[in-house]
Amino acid sequence: MAVRVLHTRGAASAGGLLQHAAPCSLLPGLRRLTSSSNRLREDSWLKSLFVRKVDPRKDAHSNLLAKKETSSLYKLQFHNVKPECLEAYNKICQEVLLKIHEDKHYPCTLVGTWNTWYGEQDQAVHLWRYEGGYPALTEVMSKLRENQEFLEFRKARSNMLLSRKNQLLLEFSFWNEPVPRPGPNIYELRSYQLRPGTMIEWGNYWARAIRFRQDGNEAVGGFFSQIGQLYMVHHLWAYKDLQTREDIRNAAWHKHGWEELVYYTVPLIQEMESRIMIPLKTSPLQ
Repeated sequence: MAVRVLHTRGAASAGGLLQHAAPCSLLPGLRRLTSSSNRLREDSWLKSLFVRKVDPRKDAHSNLLAKKETSSLYKLQFHNVKPECLEAYNKICQEVLLKIHEDKHYPCTLVGTWNTWYGEQDQAVHLWRYEGGYPALTEVMSKLRENQEFLEFRKARSNMLLSRKNQLLLEFSFWNEPVPRPGPNIYELRSYQLRPGTMIEWGNYWARAIRFRQDGNEAVGGFFSQIGQLYMVHHLWAYKDLQTREDIRNAAWHKHGWEELVYYTVPLIQEMESRIMIPLKTSPLQ
């Protein structure tokens, strides 16, 4: 009967079971069981802090993040040039690319053209805008195939290159639209390879973060890839010089809220790269 009473009390109170009914030989096992249960609860709580809550959506992230008032498409080109050919390469690019930019026959605009100063050496970077999206891109490519001067330019250029790649991009809705600006400036292209599935999070955080980086008019444009290397983000900044860049970036850390946004965006990044670039003389972004 005493056993039954103790068992009943144990069912009503776990503390009673441990206090009155557990032999000394069972206590270590019970402690391990209790400790293990606590650890499981702690692990579950910790995981809840870091597991990303996915909000089900019925639309592509490009439609959620891109500007609605425009239908512009951007092309970013990276050309790795033979070191001995860089001067000649720049010369023919400044002649031919500017003609395409100024010709109203082509629905495209040269946003900027640069040489990399710090980062990958002997590299040229070109950024184009196609007003009208993919149809405009198709129209330009079709017309350039009939442009004899451009075909000769491409043939000459091919002998100067080691490699080349491009990406098609859309611009973030919350970023400044890149417009021509006077110089002299240096430009920084910061490129981020995001973890797949995190583009919406990145956009949500940077929609708030961009307001911390507007004081010096340094924000030029922000883009995300559609074709080419996917889940790529590019932020383009302009500075008077390297020291100004350092001062502006350090000043952001003294603004309340910046450090929190950095804290939450860093885990979204798989890889990142910074290029410091010098504009060519014919670049609209000087």
